[in-house]
Amino acid sequence: MITFLWPWAFLLLPLPPLAWRWLPQRKDQAAALQVPFYRELLALGSTTGKHSKRLSQQLMPLLIWLLLICSVAQPLWVGDNQPVPVSGRDLMLLIDISGSMRKMDFVQAGEAADRLTVVKTVAKQFVDGRRGDRVGLILFGDKPYLRASPSHDHQAIKQLIDEAEIALAGESTAIGDAIGLAIKRMRDLAAESRVAILLTDGANNEGLIPPRQAARLAAQLGLKLYTIGVGVSDTPAPNPYGIWSSGNARRFEREVLEEIAQLTGGVFFHALDADGLRNAYRQLDRLEPALAEDVYKYFATPLYPWTLAAAVSLQLAALAAGITGLPIRRRRG
Repeated sequence: MITFLWPWAFLLLPLPPLAWRWLPQRKDQAAALQVPFYRELLALGSTTGKHSKRLSQQLMPLLIWLLLICSVAQPLWVGDNQPVPVSGRDLMLLIDISGSMRKMDFVQAGEAADRLTVVKTVAKQFVDGRRGDRVGLILFGDKPYLRASPSHDHQAIKQLIDEAEIALAGESTAIGDAIGLAIKRMRDLAAESRVAILLTDGANNEGLIPPRQAARLAAQLGLKLYTIGVGVSDTPAPNPYGIWSSGNARRFEREVLEEIAQLTGGVFFHALDADGLRNAYRQLDRLEPALAEDVYKYFATPLYPWTLAAAVSLQLAALAAGITGLPIRRRRG
């Protein structure tokens, strides 16, 4: 579809014909030359040739003027409209990928699955439902790592979640440091609402910042934290490496996660299984609904270089043919 950025420029189209019609006629300064054989000279040219030349002399300048006005009006070729989410909320996902996430006490598609596999599936579904929000991602183990700053590119965020691997950031769990990194990355964002969702299955056993201290700082800076504790805390389960680990040895500190949420105005959730995890994210959707619908942005290609080039080419052709403008109206003195 073709549209114009400045369509008012077409108001200038009648300017040359109006000027030709209403401006004072040119006055001849010298007496006309009397040629006794003028009629014979006229007879030498064909009627068709004279008519064609007269038509070209009139239409060529008008066509050039039309192309120039089109260039000024900024013609654009508009492609398919694309949704661009606009929202006042920035949302950061903090996902634990420590070694305890390999524990296989979840079920997915009727088969036993490790915790991280189920978390990735549900987290990607959650991101899909956050139309209108900017979503970021932090993965943490021994240390936290920023995988993506808050962005409207949800497809990229889901890809990064899918690429997460157990123990990629170490075997331990640095909850306080993960919150600290989220604060660092989100404190200067000009958003009406800043939210972080912390998901872990372990106690804080690594890092420099205590989780409660990080939560107090987050509260001061207006960052709301929701916390999700994953897994059955008291039942041992096998992991794919053949090691049986007690749930009590790897359990998350429920009291700490509850206090983190309470200090920042958030809520704590305990997900015992895949359904519980989905329910936690559904409740998050209700507590933190998307703030805006998508708007539509149109991607456009400017066409004025083509119209301007056509005008210049026609002008050069007209000069070569001896056509310099509209016929001059003369009156005798």
